[in-house]
Amino acid sequence: MNWEAIAAPFQHAVVAPEGDLGECVFFAFQGDRLLVSMERQDHGGILPRARVFDEIGMPCRDPHYLGSHNGVHCFTIDIDDGAEPPAGMALHGLRMLYGSLDEPTFQLAGRAFQIVNWDRTHHFCGRCGTAADYHESDRARQCSSCGLLSFPRVSPAVIILIHRGDEFLLARNGRFPQGRYSIIAGFVEAGEALEEAVAREIHEEVGLEVTDITYHSSQPWPFPHSLMIGFTAAWQSGDIKVDGEEIVDADWFSADHLPESLPDGISISRRIIDDFLARHPA
Repeated sequence: MNWEAIAAPFQHAVVAPEGDLGECVFFAFQGDRLLVSMERQDHGGILPRARVFDEIGMPCRDPHYLGSHNGVHCFTIDIDDGAEPPAGMALHGLRMLYGSLDEPTFQLAGRAFQIVNWDRTHHFCGRCGTAADYHESDRARQCSSCGLLSFPRVSPAVIILIHRGDEFLLARNGRFPQGRYSIIAGFVEAGEALEEAVAREIHEEVGLEVTDITYHSSQPWPFPHSLMIGFTAAWQSGDIKVDGEEIVDADWFSADHLPESLPDGISISRRIIDDFLARHPA
């Protein structure tokens, strides 16, 4: 199977077909690290393949069916803590693997990690404490006592590029590496519309008022379970006033005046920045 030249879309599913599935692809995680082969470096080919994961020789638990690509079935699985990878294989974080996996495979790996990470914390009902079983048809666990359904968690967050003519605002989070700047981002609060979250985060973090809030794109972000929802917004009024806690510095930049470091290409923030710079070159 050539993962780089897939014509058909991935067929997502929850329940595996019955019968012999043949050689399957496994997204196998120990903690937040994915098991990959060090011997096959052709993009998607670095993922382990076997008829059953036991053939790989690492103790595991809780397999989940993901679906299929051109008839090849895919699973995600949780490797036991402390288990050592077999010869020729290694465990790497998803960030490290960006670029080693083609984009569709990387996105599927993120989905797989979110499913594994959710399942680790939902073996018992959050309402009554009874053991929760897998739902027969949905990606969920259901309490065998009170019936509570628990689905994989998704935490929506907005991320916004604020523009003013040919300039755009970049901010430095106190947790960033030295010299790194990015656009404003924050989680959506309960009961809040996305546009309200955009205006609130901008006002809280840099003290500005904006208008013309426009959707750009979205990106699942499996670190650990966010959905990043990208926007652009036009500066309306106000001077930059950073909160001094999360944001330690912010300023207006342009194509001929950029900071030392921008976000990595893996992120939606870089995609939004690059789109703006393409429309406003130096």
